[in-house]
Amino acid sequence: MLSRAVYDRADEIRHDEQRLKAKWPDALLLQIDPSGRYPVGEDGLGWIMAVDVGDEPPPEAVFLGIHPDEGRDMWAMRFDIIDGPKDDPRRGAKLLGGNDAGILTTALGVLNWHDAARFSPIDGAPTEPIKGGWVRRNTISGREEFPRTDPAIITVVHDGGDRILLGRQAQWPDRWFSTLAGFVEPGESLEQCVLREVHEEVGIDTWDPRYIGSQPWPFPRSLMLGFEVTADPAQPLDFIDGEIAAAEWFGRDEVIAAIEAQEEWTSDDGAPIIDDARLRLPGSISIASALIRTWAYTLGV
Repeated sequence: MLSRAVYDRADEIRHDEQRLKAKWPDALLLQIDPSGRYPVGEDGLGWIMAVDVGDEPPPEAVFLGIHPDEGRDMWAMRFDIIDGPKDDPRRGAKLLGGNDAGILTTALGVLNWHDAARFSPIDGAPTEPIKGGWVRRNTISGREEFPRTDPAIITVVHDGGDRILLGRQAQWPDRWFSTLAGFVEPGESLEQCVLREVHEEVGIDTWDPRYIGSQPWPFPRSLMLGFEVTADPAQPLDFIDGEIAAAEWFGRDEVIAAIEAQEEWTSDDGAPIIDDARLRLPGSISIASALIRTWAYTLGV
């Protein structure tokens, strides 16, 4: 859902301060509040004119690229308060088109990085944004820091046939299960991470990890790398690291029934939907949903 954008990120002009200033009066600005909410327009994201906040780009503004329909520069900034209709990306992004969802994801990821990168990790000196918000410069040494993306694997575990292993964390709503995931450690390949994370979370051995696809996940700034991996349902489950509170093997028919029965696992106000189903699945915005659907309708069929 968040991996379909094809708009021009125009990275080659981020360093051109005069070019960015010249196009600012006609540019579009996306507001993001401290909790990540964004304004909603009639057909997608709700933009304001950049010039409404000043005559030139403020230091904290982030250049996002060129709008795919209007050809204008796009920027994003934090705003304490956003007037008018707004939405949360975890729920509302499913209503956006591919480009709007990608633009929102980029804005969230870079702004989240700025929030955590105001001081140098090397010497603690203050840093300042430059190059359209895509670099932070140490105000003492001049050293440059770039946006950080944390790689994480997310994997669908199946038996090579008609059963899939799904887990749930203790704080999740009752009956909600999803795929297993975890961050990549230094010195570790993605495939090694898949095998380690599954063992740490549910205590079983797996084999033959295969890459399926990826998705940016700006909560706060991750890149989810999707895999499938095979395991033996006869192995006893053991929740070694304590992250997973429960896990179960589900049959393909039950998973397909859960997919077809739900539009989303929560209502518009964020409350869990109440029904008699034993299994609730993650919403369509996440790669977890795509991995489960891929397995249910194609893998091993």
